[in-house]
Amino acid sequence: MTEFDDDEAAQRGGPQAFIDQRAQPTRAGLVVPDVRGALSRHSIEARKAEFEGLAGAIRLDVVFSEVFKVREIKPATFIGGGHTEALAARVKADKIDLLLVDAALTAIQQRNLETETGAKVLDRTALILEIFGERAATREGVLQVELAHLNYQKGRLVRSWTHLERQRGSGGTGFMGGPGETQIESDRRQITDRIVLLEDRLEKVKKTRAQQRQQREGTPIVALVGYTNAGKSSLFNALTGSEVFAKDLLFATLDTTVRKLALPHGREVMLSDTVGFVADLPTDLVAAFRATLEEVLDADVILHARDIANPDHLAQAHDVLKVLAELGVSPETTPVIEVWNKIDLVAEDALVGITPAGKVADVVPASAKTGQGLDALKLAIEKALGEKSRTYHVHVPHAAGSDIGWLHSHTEIVSRDEPTEQGSGFVVRVEPRHKTAFLERFNGRIESSDA
Repeated sequence: MTEFDDDEAAQRGGPQAFIDQRAQPTRAGLVVPDVRGALSRHSIEARKAEFEGLAGAIRLDVVFSEVFKVREIKPATFIGGGHTEALAARVKADKIDLLLVDAALTAIQQRNLETETGAKVLDRTALILEIFGERAATREGVLQVELAHLNYQKGRLVRSWTHLERQRGSGGTGFMGGPGETQIESDRRQITDRIVLLEDRLEKVKKTRAQQRQQREGTPIVALVGYTNAGKSSLFNALTGSEVFAKDLLFATLDTTVRKLALPHGREVMLSDTVGFVADLPTDLVAAFRATLEEVLDADVILHARDIANPDHLAQAHDVLKVLAELGVSPETTPVIEVWNKIDLVAEDALVGITPAGKVADVVPASAKTGQGLDALKLAIEKALGEKSRTYHVHVPHAAGSDIGWLHSHTEIVSRDEPTEQGSGFVVRVEPRHKTAFLERFNGRIESSDA
């Protein structure tokens, strides 16, 4: 299979798909374990609604959705014998082909549930991976999703992996009867080799992105983040006049899009739309999408979109902050503006008593749909950038042409003095991420600064 064919197959729900999307919609049952004493900011009602939304994001015929109260997690089946027996009866009565469990199951728990119920079982991580596999629209997105899939599968080689069987073609043997030790080692080697190949390709993507960012040096980056379905892409479109795919759908956006945005006083920034976050986002998925999310790491300002019309918006906001922290983003060093989106869907007094989820530079109520608050948001971005950067007056000799080039690439040139025999004077605005390099390079030639 060629590289192009491999990627195309992946986009069609090929090697990494858990659910056959080519057949009739799979009859599915949803299981939402309510574990006693489990720490969660989300109510069980919110969790159930979100899991139903995740299941609705792909082609399934959801026959039932049920909360199962679990006193303690059982090593064998997670939910316990009584619940497993009840599920088995439900599967038989309703002719269920697939059970989706809103938990992180071990390979043993997944296998035992399948054996006891007679249905295929996927956990929360597998469902999210399935959605990402269907949503990936670019070669980069496909690579990232496949890498996450393979890392997930690597520890579950007690099962038969149909994607490996297809890759081997008719010559593959050993799957129908259950793999032996040698087969498992062979499968693990194939997965490991594929992971190495994908990581190499994504490293090249990372270098390409770094070159693209280098070309944009001197232009501040504003990253738009938020919980999935918080309206990020709609905000992005409203701010930039773009037509990025935006729909009332979980994980509608997987691939980062960057557009120019003009601020009220003429300054331009690069606005970056990113993949939506979700509670318990699989670690492998965060790692796989790190190349894409580096736009967030390099951001000068972060816009955190909150769906203020969603009753669970505070818990969602904390989930976003958790992922940002895992990426190494801190509001101490990168100002965060909370955008309370969808205010057109709430009553006028609904914002009373709502507080930011963490340390923020500003809060702006807005509506991507009506345009309300967008001008105030642009002003807030401008203010945050101004407070972050410092202005310096620096003198550069004529012979130091490379230094002039560096200023144009890494700073904003506010003004330039008339050249003299000694050189030229520049007034430049320096973002915090370039401050150390600037001070080291122009030590002794800085004539004044604004602080």
